[in-house]
Amino acid sequence: MRQVLCLAEQPWSQTPSRTQQLMSRMEGAQVLFFEPPAPHGSRLWKEKGRQVRPNVIVYTLPSEGPEFLVNSAAFFSRYSHRRTLRFIQERLSRHHFREPLLWCASPAGAQFLEGLAYRGLVYDCARLWSGYPPRWEEELTTAADVVFAVSPDLARRLIGRNPNVTLLPQGCNYPMFAKDDLPRPRALRGLQGPVFGFVGTLWPDLDLEPVLRLARERRDCHILLIGRDAGCWELPEALELPNVHHLGQLDPVDLPDYLHSLDACLYLLRDSEANSDIIHARLFEYLSAGRPIVAMLRPDQVEHFPDVVYGAHTPAEFVQLCDRATGEVGTWARDRRREYGKVAAWSSRAEQVNRILESIGLFR
Repeated sequence: MRQVLCLAEQPWSQTPSRTQQLMSRMEGAQVLFFEPPAPHGSRLWKEKGRQVRPNVIVYTLPSEGPEFLVNSAAFFSRYSHRRTLRFIQERLSRHHFREPLLWCASPAGAQFLEGLAYRGLVYDCARLWSGYPPRWEEELTTAADVVFAVSPDLARRLIGRNPNVTLLPQGCNYPMFAKDDLPRPRALRGLQGPVFGFVGTLWPDLDLEPVLRLARERRDCHILLIGRDAGCWELPEALELPNVHHLGQLDPVDLPDYLHSLDACLYLLRDSEANSDIIHARLFEYLSAGRPIVAMLRPDQVEHFPDVVYGAHTPAEFVQLCDRATGEVGTWARDRRREYGKVAAWSSRAEQVNRILESIGLFR
C-alpha cells in the first residue's frame, strides 16, 4: 500500500482544511497526519493516534515548551527538534512505514528533511508564509520533487527555485453545496425583504464598509455575518444597525441551508491581503451553491469569474450591484456558477494530485 507522511499546517478539524481534504483522498494510500505541536503544558501528544478516516491516523507533535525558551535558547531549541524528530520516527516504525511520500504543508517541514527517510517530497504552498525563516521555504522548495501552489503569484515566486511547480487552487465540497430545495433555517424564517450574507472569519482588518453602506441605504434588507469574530474593528459599528445580524460560526453541515436562503452571497476584502491573488475556498462554495455573488475588488485586481460574479470597486457600486443581483432571472448564471464549483471540487483537485504523483513515479 502507498504510504504518506503528512506534516500538516493546522490541527485536524471538523471544518476540514485543504490538507485534510487532500489527505482524505490520497488514492490507495495510508496516511500518518501529524498536527502542529501542542501548546505548552498539553499532553495531547501523549495520546494514541486517532483514526479519523479509514486511511488517515492523526498524531499531535510534542509541545515545544515555553515560547521564551524556544526563541532564545539554542540548546533547548535543538533538544525540542530532536525530540520531535524521534517522535515522528517512532510512529513511522510503529505503523511499518518504510520511506513514505513526505507531504509538507508549511515551511516547518524543512527542519526534518535530513532526519527522515522518504521516497519523495511534496511541498504544498497554500499561502504566503511570514512566520518562518525564509531559508526553510527555500530549502523545502529546492528539495521537493513537486511543488503545488495555490495561486499564480505564489507559483511564479516558487518556480525560481524549482521548475516542477503546479498550480493547485483551493477547492470545495461541491456535492454538499450544489443542492436545490434545501430548507430555510428556522433563524431566518421571520426575515422580510432581501437577505444578503457574508460567510467567513471576521478578522480585525476585514473591510465592512460595503456592508455598512448597504445596510444604511437599503433599510428593507437584512445582512447576515456568518463566522467567528476574531476582533473585527468595524463589527460593533455594524451591529448598531438593526438590519445587520451576526450569527457566529455555524456547524459546517448547516451552511448550505443558509447559503441557499440568501438573495446574494457577499465576498469582502481584508487589508492584509491587498497583494494576494489567492481565491478563497469560500468563493468556490458560493459558486457551488449557485446563488448570486457580489464581491469587492481591488483597483488592479483581475476578475476570476466576471461572467457570474458581480464585481464592485467601491462601496457605492457594491450597493448598486446588490440590487442588480436580487433581480437576476433565469438559470443560466446559476448553472454556470455550479460548473465553476464542480471544477473546484476537492475530488477533482485530489484526482489531479494523484495523477501527477503517479506520472512522476512517487505513487506506484
